[in-house]
Amino acid sequence: MIYPIVLACERISNPFLMGAQMDVFLTGASGYLGGVITEHLLAAGHHVRALARSERAAERVTALGATAIVGDLATTEVLRAAAERADAVVHAAVDYQNPDMAALETLGLPAMLAGARGKPFVYTSTGLVYPDTAAAATEELPVDEATAAQPYKIAGERIVLGAAGVDGLVLRASLVHGRGGSGLLQGLAAMGRARQVVPYVGDGDQIWSAVHVDDLAELFVHAVEKPRPGRIFNATAADTFRLRDLAAAIAATTGAVAVPVSLEQATATAPALAVLARSVWLDGSRAVAEFGWHPERPVLLEDLSGI
Repeated sequence: MIYPIVLACERISNPFLMGAQMDVFLTGASGYLGGVITEHLLAAGHHVRALARSERAAERVTALGATAIVGDLATTEVLRAAAERADAVVHAAVDYQNPDMAALETLGLPAMLAGARGKPFVYTSTGLVYPDTAAAATEELPVDEATAAQPYKIAGERIVLGAAGVDGLVLRASLVHGRGGSGLLQGLAAMGRARQVVPYVGDGDQIWSAVHVDDLAELFVHAVEKPRPGRIFNATAADTFRLRDLAAAIAATTGAVAVPVSLEQATATAPALAVLARSVWLDGSRAVAEFGWHPERPVLLEDLSGI
């Protein structure tokens, strides 16, 4: 019988089928999410080679237990070589405040994908690619670069999913919290402390989804170990809240007051606050069903002590 022999040979040659240690090339490891992904990959027995664009970043990723690779998203030869050496690639580097991020993504992604043929490639995207909706967005909901809050992420998704010979998949993350929280939470908390107000737009009835950073990092490990080529997954827990409630909770934590503002007032304070005018409500059932992923850490409104 040929099939068992072929399968046995495949398992010997393919570490993904054996659950063996993998060499993972990770971008963004010195950042908030990437650092936690690094911890979880290492805890799962994998080796992490992490892109580090500065000496400080290299020290941080080395302290986590990863091997630092000096470079950035513009050093295309470094990116390609690191991807070629790896068993899998996770691209988690992001800087939403960097006006050059779209150009860097367009430059760096093809280089990494060229070195990742035949390997899992996990691309970190965001729920902000979806339009504003009155119901939870599933992965089938069309997205449009012309109207998305983060259009370059849609472009990045298409580059990854369209790359020939690469087992690319996309994780669209909801608002990430835990261990201090992501940039939006940190920014709102800073406003509360500095100005004694935490804004929400309009009536604050917008619905958002959230996921704890450790739960999200576990999903990245699943995605590396159990590739789903060509697939998109919403990366969110079953945790939803209204933005006025988030503002009130952050205000209570920082000794401030939650205040309704217009969209114009919000963006005059900080352009990034434009996202507060819309819902970012995601359906995460696909990731739960296909990966056996079970987010179980505290929900956002119960997890603000570290911001």
